[in-house]
Amino acid sequence: MAFNSVVLAKQVPDTKNITGQAMLDDGTVNRAALPAIFNPEDLNALESALALRDRCGGTVTVMTMGPPSACEILRNSLCRGADRGILLTDRRAAASDTLATSYILSCAVRKLSDVHLVFCGRQAIDGDTAQVGPQLAEKLNFPQVTYVEEILDVSDSTLRLRRNLGDGYELVEAPTPLLITVVDTANTPRPPAARRMLKYKRARGKAELSKEATEKFGKGATADIEKYMAQRCEQLSAKGLLIEQWDLDDIEADLTWCGRSGSPTKVHRIQSVVLTGNEHKQIEPTPQAISQMVHELIEDHTIG
Repeated sequence: MAFNSVVLAKQVPDTKNITGQAMLDDGTVNRAALPAIFNPEDLNALESALALRDRCGGTVTVMTMGPPSACEILRNSLCRGADRGILLTDRRAAASDTLATSYILSCAVRKLSDVHLVFCGRQAIDGDTAQVGPQLAEKLNFPQVTYVEEILDVSDSTLRLRRNLGDGYELVEAPTPLLITVVDTANTPRPPAARRMLKYKRARGKAELSKEATEKFGKGATADIEKYMAQRCEQLSAKGLLIEQWDLDDIEADLTWCGRSGSPTKVHRIQSVVLTGNEHKQIEPTPQAISQMVHELIEDHTIG
């Protein structure tokens, strides 16, 4: 059986490069202060979907919810082998917590027809909640299997999977339609293919084209911008390089369940933790001094 899979991916701030400007006063992440990357476990989810397609046939659609810059991970996904990329972007969705995000994503998945599998990374590194996948399954009324490490077998519309439980594993059988969350030990994501990179590096979304046109003609040149947009969209669409873009109206979302109004999670307090050293010892850059330092660290059980 061929499976039509949807992979939900997220562009996240690189938490390895945290600075003092990483959080705003209202408790939201200051994404402009950190470089943006493809959420690591979402790459594992993408690889799982691609491997299943290569094995059984079907399609892989990658969908991301975020600002126009999130088109970058859609281009990355297309270069790795995805068949379709969809950007879900709308200012009215800003500051959505996991409950609002899962609602918006459920509306978007329902807009797609004949979905057999939804793949998600176990969690995103900017929130570490691991809530969106399970909440989405509940809203879609899909059975779910979390912490998946491997798809062992496929029989008609039933999948046999191995779940990583930390100190062991569990074998589970589940029917489709099904939502799966994938852990980082599941696989090694394939790199972007050179041939696909040459093609999809030119792919653009409408929001990116709008920014491009505004920079070219200026904000006041409405007619020139619209003409430029129409021409570029037609050119890219003909080559299969126009990244689809949906807003909340396109997916018929109830606005009361989106953004801040649909987000019951509130940040009570942000505490900045500053680590300071009480003392230090300077070591000369010589083999003898380094050897002495190592012996001292072993003696006081810092290492060894």
